[in-house]
Amino acid sequence: MPLEAVEARRLYRQVADQLRALIDSGEYRVGSRLPTERDLAEQLKVSRPTVREALIALEVEGRVRIRVGSGIYVSEPAALAQPSLASAEIEGPFELLRAREFMEGAIAEQAARVATPDDIARIDASVEAMATVQHPGEASMIHDRAFHVAVAACLDNAVLVRVVGELFDQRLNPYFAKLAHYFENPQSWNAALAEHRAIRDAIASHDPDAARLSMRDHLARSQARFAQNFGAEASTAPRVRERNG
Repeated sequence: MPLEAVEARRLYRQVADQLRALIDSGEYRVGSRLPTERDLAEQLKVSRPTVREALIALEVEGRVRIRVGSGIYVSEPAALAQPSLASAEIEGPFELLRAREFMEGAIAEQAARVATPDDIARIDASVEAMATVQHPGEASMIHDRAFHVAVAACLDNAVLVRVVGELFDQRLNPYFAKLAHYFENPQSWNAALAEHRAIRDAIASHDPDAARLSMRDHLARSQARFAQNFGAEASTAPRVRERNG
């Protein structure tokens, strides 16, 4: 059963559907290693983040097991933890971060124009709290969320505050949580904290351009941290048969 290039619309779900069908048909046997992210992206003609979202979705389902530095392996049927999530209304982690990069960059820009001393004090409180907690952990997520909400609150618009909070809360979905499990650590937390401080300084300095760029840089770097390779690039797994092969 060959892979097929996918059309736009929640691409990671279509990729996951194709890989799941290949596993169910026996194209990939239990214990076998899938092609690398790069190979899958080339064959499917999609980005590597899209492939990664699909693999994470399959791992959440229990269809595959990711071994950092080794590759992605088909799991034993008995390891299935829950039914397929393919039809669930769950956004992919990279899709969420790209949306936040666009929206929160604009919010930070306006925040730099209108922030009051009280607004800066709320942002400062969240940054100071972030510096005192261990990561990963529940407390770190609470203070991280408080920072982004505090920036939105500068605009005195309850809708924007709610939307920013709700988008942040998507980190609690199983796909995002699984991805974070591999790549979030004290080092990534310290990097995020430094980026938050840069955003704070730009807003406090009433520099809209710097605030927008700092926020967008922070969320772009978050995507990059989640996009580090977790599989073996020098894969010995056989290539999937091409349509005409």
